[in-house]
Amino acid sequence: MSIDPPGSGSTVRRIMLGASLRRLREERGLTREVAGFHIRASESKISRMELGRVGFKTRDVEDLLTLYGVHDDAERRGLLEMVREANTPGWWHKYGEVLPNWFVTYVGLEEAASVIRTYEVQFVPGLLQTQAYARAVVQLGYPDAPKAEIEQRVHLRMQRQERLTDKDGPRLWAVVDEAALRRPIGGGAVMREQLQHLLEVATLPNITLQVMPFRFGMHAAEGGAFTILRFPESDLSDVVYVEQLWGALYLDKREDIDPYLTAMEQLCVESTTPGGTAEILGEFLRET
Repeated sequence: MSIDPPGSGSTVRRIMLGASLRRLREERGLTREVAGFHIRASESKISRMELGRVGFKTRDVEDLLTLYGVHDDAERRGLLEMVREANTPGWWHKYGEVLPNWFVTYVGLEEAASVIRTYEVQFVPGLLQTQAYARAVVQLGYPDAPKAEIEQRVHLRMQRQERLTDKDGPRLWAVVDEAALRRPIGGGAVMREQLQHLLEVATLPNITLQVMPFRFGMHAAEGGAFTILRFPESDLSDVVYVEQLWGALYLDKREDIDPYLTAMEQLCVESTTPGGTAEILGEFLRET
């Protein structure tokens, strides 16, 4: 089976297909339970399909389209073609042995995003990490993992960064707490290289880097790190990703997203300006 190239977004295709199926079901006034019975499945499977959380069987989609009264050949072909696209594995699936199930969804969403806004308090954001810094972080998280597995995880992180330098790459807006920049992950030499790398990437036209200094006191995101993903497809809502110790939350309802959007806006206002970011990174470099 062919593999999606970076940026092709099969995860988003699943979400779009699921949203289309949900709209068609609701237009017919049918419950998930009725839809599930029609394809010999449970109500919860219909829910997962409509959220884009699982793969799609062509037969199931064909049967649902018939149930929903979709008989136009062109409309059916378009939706069934989306099934093929949604089921095409992304490049990251080759890392399946080391990629947690809850993180697979995030990598797919990140691949398809046009804007990535993130706040990080513990570490430098993964998309901005050097290889040595990433290795130190992975070793902290997986102290008993064999070297080959560590290197696989590091390589995955480096490959995720490749889209940032693509012509059609996403816009990244990162706010990093001073705590993450002062924590000497990997030792002095690794940290100096990391800080220098941040100075360099902050000059790229599609990357904005701000620092939330200690001196600013309390701020809008005291609850912890989060990422907001926005997509080029206008009918897809933003997704907020909140990582936990062994899992993650994916929020896409407006009432759940809005507080994070507000917090991010306030963080950007309260943090350093781009010029101030270069100044504070320079200070940290001189101190390490």
